This record gives sequence, C-alpha cells and structure tokens, in this order.
Amino acid sequence: MSDNAATVEAKLPKDLAAEKGLVNVQIDGVWMQVPKGMRMIEACKLAQKEVPHYCYHPKLSAPGNCRMCLVQMGMPPRPAPGQDPVRDGEGYENIGWIPRPVIACANTVGENMGIRTTGELVEKCREGVMEFLLINHPLDCPICDQAGECRLQEFSVEHGKGESRFVDAKVKKPKNVDIGPRVRLDDERCIMCSRCIRFMDEVADDPVLGFTQRGTHTTLTVHPGKRLDSNYSLNTVDICPVGALTSNDFRFQMRVWFLKETKSIDINCGTGANITIWTRGEKVHRITPRQNDEVNSTWMPDSHRLNFHYIDGDTRLAGPILKGSNGHQPASWSAVIAATAAELKKFQPGEVAIIASARMTNEELFLTRELAGAINCSLFTTVPRDGESDGLLISADRNPNTTGAKLVWQSQDPAGPLFAIREGVRNGSIKALLVLGEDLADAGFTAEDLAKPEFIASIQLLAGPTAHASDVVLPGAAFAEKRGSMVNVTGRLQRLNRAVEPIGDAKDDWEILRDLILALQGAKPGTGLAAIEDVFKAMAASVPEFDDLSLSKIGDLGKPVVETGVKIPLLQNERARKAAGLING
Repeated sequence: MSDNAATVEAKLPKDLAAEKGLVNVQIDGVWMQVPKGMRMIEACKLAQKEVPHYCYHPKLSAPGNCRMCLVQMGMPPRPAPGQDPVRDGEGYENIGWIPRPVIACANTVGENMGIRTTGELVEKCREGVMEFLLINHPLDCPICDQAGECRLQEFSVEHGKGESRFVDAKVKKPKNVDIGPRVRLDDERCIMCSRCIRFMDEVADDPVLGFTQRGTHTTLTVHPGKRLDSNYSLNTVDICPVGALTSNDFRFQMRVWFLKETKSIDINCGTGANITIWTRGEKVHRITPRQNDEVNSTWMPDSHRLNFHYIDGDTRLAGPILKGSNGHQPASWSAVIAATAAELKKFQPGEVAIIASARMTNEELFLTRELAGAINCSLFTTVPRDGESDGLLISADRNPNTTGAKLVWQSQDPAGPLFAIREGVRNGSIKALLVLGEDLADAGFTAEDLAKPEFIASIQLLAGPTAHASDVVLPGAAFAEKRGSMVNVTGRLQRLNRAVEPIGDAKDDWEILRDLILALQGAKPGTGLAAIEDVFKAMAASVPEFDDLSLSKIGDLGKPVVETGVKIPLLQNERARKAAGLING
C-alpha cells in the first residue's frame, strides 16, 4: 500500500467532507456530513430530526413566511488573533449558539454549523407561531374534510400551548368558494402558506392565485376574471396542509383513516405517473400522485387522476356473455372459453387477426404473442393513440405501454399491421377477430366493418360498439384490479399493483389469455401458469431487457431497462430550477 493511500485511509470523515462536496454539521449534538448548500430543513431530515413546517415544499421556492420551522443555529466563535480554534476530542470546533432562532427552510448549511431542533428557545418560538396561526382558525376539526391529513391539527397537538389567550371574535372569511371546476376554497381555514400560489406559478405555469388584503384579513383568491381551471389544479389540494382547498370529487365522501393505500402507476398516457390508489372495500375513492423524481416528481394531471369512476360505473361488464339466437346472454367462463377456442379453430391462420392494446401490461402482451403462436396468427397489432404533449407530464403517446409492446413483441412498430387488418376486414379476407382491451370504434372501424367478420371475441371492460358486435364477450380487469408491469416512454419498467378485486365475475386479462391458450392446445384447465409472477419469469426468458428481473425486483419506483431518448418536460424544468438553487428538489 502506498503512503498516499495510507494517508487517505487515515483521514476522518470530517476531513474528507470537503473533497466530496460535503460540509460538517452538528444536528442536535451529533456531527454528520451533508451536501454543501443543502437547506437546513433537509439536513435535519437526513438526520431523522423532524422540523415542523407549512410553507416549505422541496419542489417549490422557499418564501419563509409561516415561521414554523424555526431552529437554533450556532457557529464556532471567531478565535482571537494568534489563537487556534478550540476543538473537542474528535477534532470538531466548539459551537457558539446564537440567542435567536432562524428559519430552517430558507437557510443553507455551512461548514462547522450547529443546528438545534429542540430546546427551550425553539419550543417557545413554535408555541408562539402556532398560537398566532390558531387565533382566527375555526375550531371545527370534526367536520373538516382535511381531518386525518391536517398538518395544523397534528402540529397543534405536538407544538401548541393547549389553550388560547385570544378573547376577541375571530375574523370571518369566505367559505365554500367556487374558484374552479374541481376545487373549492374555504378561506377561513387558510394559513397563508402560499404553497398553492407558488405551485400554480412555478410548476403549472398558470399564476391565477394570490393574496388580497393585509394582516389578519389576508385572503386567498383567484385573480379578477380568472378561474383555477388548470389541468393541474388538484395538486394544490394535495399540497394544502390544511382544509382550505378541497377536491369537489372527493370532499365529504370518505374519511381518510378508513382508506387503504396501494402504490401503482397511471395508465392514461406514456408518462406512467406514480400514484396511490385509495380504496375501501372494493371501491376506489380517489387517486393521488406518488413521488418519483424520475417520472412525475410529486404531481399529476387532473384528467388522469379523475379517470377511474368507470371502474364501477353503469357500463362496466361484470360477467362473460355469449351471443345466440336470442342475442347476448350470460354464460359461464368454461362455456365462453370453450366456444372461443372452438370457433377460432374453424378458420385458416390467415383468416384470423388479433387486435391487442398498448394499454395492456407486458405480461398480457407476452401471452398475446403466445396466443398468436397457438393459432398460427401472424396478424396481431396494437392501436396507436397519439396526441400533443402538454409540455409538463402528459405524453404525446396516450398509450401507457407502447415501449413495452416494442420490447415484448420485438417490434419497432407494434401498431404497424392495424391498417392491413382493417382493410382485410373490409375486403373479407379476415373472417375472425380477437379483440383484446380495445373498442374498435377508436381504431377506425365503423359499424359496417364490425358486422363483416364471421366471428368476433373480445376482452372488454365496458359496454360499447365492439362488445355489442362480439359473439363472445370476456370481461377483463381495470388497471386498479390487476398486477403487472409496463414500460413508460422514457424506458422505465414500472409495476401495477392490485388495489381492488375485479368486479363481479370479471377476470384478470392474463388469466383469460392463459385459459384461451390452454383450450386451443387441448390442455386441462388449471395446468398452465399459476401466478402473474410466473408469467413475468417466462417473459423475461425471451426479453433480454427484463433478464434477471422479477415483479418484486422492479420495486415501487421502477427500473430503467432501455434508453428511448424521450424526456419528460416537467422534470427537465424542475432539474433546471434545482441546478439554479431555486428549489431543493
């Protein structure tokens, strides 16, 4: 070993900090190394020391206006001329504590800095801030829709005085104000943290919110002639620490402590925003964004989060159906699977086509390819859905798994055969269609087109033109009812998780495909793949990008498996602001 290497190994962590871009900081008596320039509140978070706060959000600028995050700061006293700094036994300089608090959200750490998150000074300051916040706040926690998620309620217990010295009447402010199509405002509950204002200005780029009046009469409102109608408006509800902003769709529907949280992903476009599905029993009550700094940060569009009510809507198909002389009639699963397999065997390979969906999971697409092999079908396709990117999180590709279809089918254009299939239906060369998770009205098929095939079997969620034209209708599962994986537009493999059971007698799509393959092969029911994990394992054996992975190994935040060159605009904006020091990120 060289002398240089020995010297490096002999250095203490405090001596190596500067070489790694770190600084030495003492937090509640414990020295640690944190990144230079980090906000004090984030350094405390690394030390697992909670600093209460309202206005601060790591993805937004820090105005420092709530004053709840006050901590005590200290620095080593400047030595007299000719004297060396006084150090402790571990070589750290002694801290001299400043007799006034500082806000942790807007101040950054420095070398040899000390931070106290507890102590008489800090605790008295927090009590005072909390007392002022509660002066005009209504004491109606039992009927407030934010109960169970209210930071004011939580911190008032932990840091409040337990009584109020304020004896005058509270200032009354507007209640139940309609400020937008999806959000209601209760100004009495607003604590002027300004999170919503900063989000609409800095992230949504639609600065329609602001404060009016002064002092205790300060009121949150929309600018004259404006509405909070951005497609990202419900994110203000997510970040509101109190019950001032509530969702029209969810308010007074369910107490949050009754709800189960399931981590999953959004399937409304190729971004694949990470989400939390909130359920009770077998009903989805709301969807909120889940933080993933490689996909959606902590935000999501309103149009995506609200697109779940069809799961238990009036048009949802809840049981298998066979078309007979008396029209569509309910049937058993064994009957519809057997009927579908028997009908498909009647046709020559070139007379059958499969129209699958890029909204299917990788596992379902893999079994679709296996099904095509079982009937010697070379015509199988997905249906493209293209739009315009909104410049934030909504991708131009409205299908969530186009990249997965390319990988699983080993095709650069999985939707390429669609035109040929549509023309084959119209000229009569294609006599049977197997439709998987698509309504062909979205794929350019007319009612006249759907009347031409001799046989149509389809996996459908909702009643529609394709289900009406099908000889066999196989009810599938919605995204909240299934487990599986998808690959987003940037090439990140992510996981869907089941939050509720499939409605009625509906089945998970991969189970339907498995049973169809077994029926076509003449195998006994129940002898195929037993679990979705087995399907992923079989798929990974033929897809190099999934090699050495499993559903559990994907994790909650996913794994990059292929480079597509696609960037998510909102993340690029966020990283630029972080690099400029505007946010902590």
